[in-house]
Amino acid sequence: MKRNLMIKILVVSMILAIFALSSTGMAATKIVLKLAHADATDITTSRKHAQCITFANLVNAQSGGRLEVQVFGAGQLGAEREYVEAVMAGNVQAGIASGVIGSFFKESMITDIPYLFPNATVAWKVLDGPFGAKMSEMFLAKTGMRNLAFAEVGFRHFTNSKRPIKSPADIAGLKIRVQETPVYLTLIRSMGGSPTPIAWTETYTALQTKVVDGQENPISSIVFAKLYEVQKYLTLDGHVYGVDWFVINEKFFKSLDKDLQDIIMEAAKISATVGRGLQQLLSSTGLETCLKAGVEIYQPTAAEMALFKKATQQPVIDYLKTKVDPKLIDELLKAVEDASK
Repeated sequence: MKRNLMIKILVVSMILAIFALSSTGMAATKIVLKLAHADATDITTSRKHAQCITFANLVNAQSGGRLEVQVFGAGQLGAEREYVEAVMAGNVQAGIASGVIGSFFKESMITDIPYLFPNATVAWKVLDGPFGAKMSEMFLAKTGMRNLAFAEVGFRHFTNSKRPIKSPADIAGLKIRVQETPVYLTLIRSMGGSPTPIAWTETYTALQTKVVDGQENPISSIVFAKLYEVQKYLTLDGHVYGVDWFVINEKFFKSLDKDLQDIIMEAAKISATVGRGLQQLLSSTGLETCLKAGVEIYQPTAAEMALFKKATQQPVIDYLKTKVDPKLIDELLKAVEDASK
């Protein structure tokens, strides 16, 4: 009996030891996906954070704990350029970025052609369709990063403290704060304005002290930064539709089991839709905020919009055709035309 008892104790001990070792092994093999962005970390005001939290919750739940997405917002892993470089190097697994993508993949600049998309639904059709798929394939081939989904920065509009902007002629002579990119410099110059690159963190003060007369941004950014406090006029011209790229290191992505890859792809699409929806909500409610603050809001007529497009689109296209394959630009214009129908 003692011998049988000893055997049972030994067997139980072995089982417990094996369980402990297997549990340790499972814990050690949990895969961590660090996801970076540089925006605020309030899901009610930040489209990127809302997108990231949606993605993380979906992946963490559907992977059964095998894959853990950790979100690092507010620039915790650096500014956009820094964490995209880290994604490319494989030190960070994924990130969401917009304008800086052009530094890694110059072809991405073509979606910044002025007055390209007549509305958001056309933009979504183009980006989620064959043309967007082609851009993502080119991006992967050139950078070693996969674009999981296109999200939305939103339509950009002009504000200023001098006068209502109803035509390109009204931009002439105004100093407009812009991002330091050739597309935006060309855009403002084509209307006779003076483009002035200023860091986003310094924009409010530059407007307040009249270093510049105006700026251009989506409504959500205008409201978040409270630019309505130092700007009198807002023109809803939607000159550029900004695009967020949801990028992931391809080597890391390919190292995952197929079912985890599928979970990531599906969650990315859903989360990008959440980001787009929040951006649309913030834009619509932001208009009311600007009105209450005393901002004069102007919606250009169709004829006036045609003047803006005529003045700006071709100069920017001419510049871009010196940097990327002209055929790609022609394909984009055709895709927009088809989606618009």
